[in-house]
Amino acid sequence: MKLLQRSLVARIVASLLAISGMALISIVVTMAVAGGSQGDAAAINVAGSLRMNTYQIVAALQRYQHQPTDAHEAAVRVYAQRFGERLENEELTGAIPRSEAHELRKQYRLILTRWYNELGPHVEEVIDTRQLRGGQLDRTLDDLVGDIDTMVTQLEENTEAKIRLLSALQILFLGLTAVVVGIALYDIRHNLVLPLRQLLVLARQATRRDFSHRTKLTGHDELATLGRTFDNMAEQLASSYAELEARVARQTQELERSNQVMRVMHDGSRSLYGGGNDLCASAAPMLRHIEQLLEIGPIRLSLNDPYDDRQIPILATQSARRPAYCRDHDCHACLLDPHPLNLPDTEEGECLLLPVSVGDEMLGTLEIWHPREERLSDSVRRLLNALADQLATAVYLQRRIEEEQHVSLINERTVIARELHDSLAQSLSYLKMQVARLERMQAKNTPRETQAAVFDELRTGLNSAYRQLRELLTTFRLKLEGAGLQSALRQATEEFTERMGAPVELHYDVPPHLLNPNEEIHVLQIAREALSNTHKHAEAHWASVAVRFEQARIHLSIEDDGVGLEDDASPPMHYGLVIMRDRAQTLGGELVIANRAGGGTRIELTFTPQTARLITRQPASSSTVHEQGN
Repeated sequence: MKLLQRSLVARIVASLLAISGMALISIVVTMAVAGGSQGDAAAINVAGSLRMNTYQIVAALQRYQHQPTDAHEAAVRVYAQRFGERLENEELTGAIPRSEAHELRKQYRLILTRWYNELGPHVEEVIDTRQLRGGQLDRTLDDLVGDIDTMVTQLEENTEAKIRLLSALQILFLGLTAVVVGIALYDIRHNLVLPLRQLLVLARQATRRDFSHRTKLTGHDELATLGRTFDNMAEQLASSYAELEARVARQTQELERSNQVMRVMHDGSRSLYGGGNDLCASAAPMLRHIEQLLEIGPIRLSLNDPYDDRQIPILATQSARRPAYCRDHDCHACLLDPHPLNLPDTEEGECLLLPVSVGDEMLGTLEIWHPREERLSDSVRRLLNALADQLATAVYLQRRIEEEQHVSLINERTVIARELHDSLAQSLSYLKMQVARLERMQAKNTPRETQAAVFDELRTGLNSAYRQLRELLTTFRLKLEGAGLQSALRQATEEFTERMGAPVELHYDVPPHLLNPNEEIHVLQIAREALSNTHKHAEAHWASVAVRFEQARIHLSIEDDGVGLEDDASPPMHYGLVIMRDRAQTLGGELVIANRAGGGTRIELTFTPQTARLITRQPASSSTVHEQGN
């Protein structure tokens, strides 16, 4: 019983077993009753034939009485024998109950008694005496027929009783089956269908993220247990979902705040990277905005002195007074907050110290204060690390820009000094020697005709020195004011086109910002020196200057259609050619001077620019940095 109370499956199985058992019992009983009724119709037929056989015996006896022949005697005996055989036939005796107390058995015994004690002896007596006593025979016949009718009636009633019993049993089992089915349907409806509907409703509501529905199932069966489990699960899911929603809301809020911080950092990078050397004016507004978004502060930035082993305070937000290191008293970046946040080191606040570094180079530290009770999340820490990296990049770029400017200034001065030394200084030295020669000639009272040649050389040298000075001024002015090497070469070709009275073509195919200022000066001076030689010596009607970049090398070629060289070898050591070769050697390149196949001269300079050499060494440097990082 406890199992049936606690298990819906057990109840359903029990109902099915009960229905199946009753159906089986009904089938067995039906088969038994049907088996017991088998032969009743034959017995009724046999019993009915006994009445006919009785009349046949009487009719045969009457014929035998009128005509006592052997045939009629044989007919009487046949009918008598047939009556006895039918009376004891198995079809008749099998339908009669074995119990002696049964009325049908008693009636059968009465008919046997009448046959064997009354009608049978009377038939033998008639055959033997050939005299028929009509009154006694009629009475005996009527009694026998009445008994046979009674037995037939009893046989019919017995068969009808079996049929009624079978009908009653069928109705009984049908009623029992209906009761069991009703109980099973009631149990299924209240303990299976309705709980399943409640579970489906709960599942449907759960798919809609509504965990407030409860099945409220009672009982101890499987679905009740499942319903209570689902109720607990829904309650846990509701709490978990509410917690997840709160967490998602917090994460969304944090992401929005992080997005705003990233936007502030992105917008602040423009002023940070383009703010020159003033980190206060460029970084302070960005840091203050970040403090408001992240609810932290103050933020202090200190940088390492590259020359002294000490840290110099550079920037502090929410400062109550102007710092002592301030270089611009017109700047109020540190004094914008009228109510600065005061966080003592040991009581109310904690400090997050982040390194401001690029690679292995430590540039300084970034102090970030925040309330002690509010722990910084991982996303906020990543944002602050990105902020420290951004400040480190800005400081590093500012220092590199200052260094590059300093190196560029030194390089410009070196280039100017070298150009003055290689051109104007040598010309002045030559003029100095000519003046000393002229003084010796005047001391010796040399004739004026001889001195006139020296004066001509002085005049030529002065003109050459003045021309070189103008070229130098033009070169440096072009470099400082022009758009680069291409513009300077274009002006040079236009100048020599006017001086030569012949076209000078320019073909320029070099990526921008490939050459440094020193390399541009040397290329320009080699081209100008080559065009000057063409103007002086080549008697050319056409010239061209081509600069191209192929296979990580610069190719400069100056060609003309002039008289060319005496042979195909390089010319002897002349003053201008020496300077050109020195410049080519300085560039680390190769200078080739030879005759063109179509006539004229071709001067070609080939060298690898400094940028290309740096690119070539970049993979090794990158691997070194990677190894150091590991």
